[in-house]
Amino acid sequence: MSEQESLRCSSARNRGGVQRVEGKLRASVEKGDYYEAHQMYRTLFFRYMSQAKHAEARELMYNGALLFFSYNQQNSAADLSMLVLEVLEKSETKVEDEILESLAKLFSLMDQNSPERVAFVSRALKWSTGGSGKLGHPKLHQLLAVTLWKEQNYSESRYHFLHSSDGEGCAQMLVEYSASRGFRSEVDMFVAQAVLQFLCLKNKNSASVVFSTYTEKHPSIEKGPPFVQPLLNFIWFLLLAVDGGKLKVFTVLCEQYQPSLKRDPMYNEYLDRIGQLFFGVPPKQSPSYGGLLGNLLNSLMGSGEEDDGAEEAQEDSSPIELD
Repeated sequence: MSEQESLRCSSARNRGGVQRVEGKLRASVEKGDYYEAHQMYRTLFFRYMSQAKHAEARELMYNGALLFFSYNQQNSAADLSMLVLEVLEKSETKVEDEILESLAKLFSLMDQNSPERVAFVSRALKWSTGGSGKLGHPKLHQLLAVTLWKEQNYSESRYHFLHSSDGEGCAQMLVEYSASRGFRSEVDMFVAQAVLQFLCLKNKNSASVVFSTYTEKHPSIEKGPPFVQPLLNFIWFLLLAVDGGKLKVFTVLCEQYQPSLKRDPMYNEYLDRIGQLFFGVPPKQSPSYGGLLGNLLNSLMGSGEEDDGAEEAQEDSSPIELD
């Protein structure tokens, strides 16, 4: 028997072993022996890990978590979900869409108000970037954003969309957010904030997509450009100016639209940053950002973690990094 055939046979035996074990554990759960089943899962987890059977451990914990979720055993399910992450971390598993989707599935089943959910998503995002302290994989952010959107947790969904590359999805969520929670007079402010924040995160493409999609699909916005709302015209001109990169155009634009920009005190703060990123405006003489913008950019950039991704801020694969 060749080495390759031997490996296939070994893998098949391992898979069969996992299925037999899962059958016994499922029977325990179905009988209501939740605590006993949970402890059995944990015992098997550490046994598999000690034998470096990482794939088997991850599969067993993932299926076990789904089983406990189906019986509304939130604590046990959340614990096994964390063990799934532990396998990924210790085995140095490469990021793949299938794994990100499985993590998002576990997240979607967790109690929306549980502290375990917060801990899970924080750890999952950290793993998805190799523990580098960056912001998390854009695909995982997108999956989380969609889940939170379905839960009508618009503010959290918005945060994750900002760190994804899904400008269209973000726009559709913002249309729903505006229609269900906002005033008619604020329809322009929902998208303006998103565009300015995308630009602060150097994600020019998503900024353009979120603007075009939102203004096209929002029922309270007449077809443009030009638009009835001056703020929307400002954002439209700003996106054109960003493509051109001419400081004079940017300066005149900001001066002409000051009445609209005064509607939110954050707008000019965002524009200071955008001026630095796209128009060569020198930073203000201050020790980094303070006040409202500092707090916001810190939350957007996840700067509570180590900033060891700063040197890679210009990489095309990380359009949401800041310098």
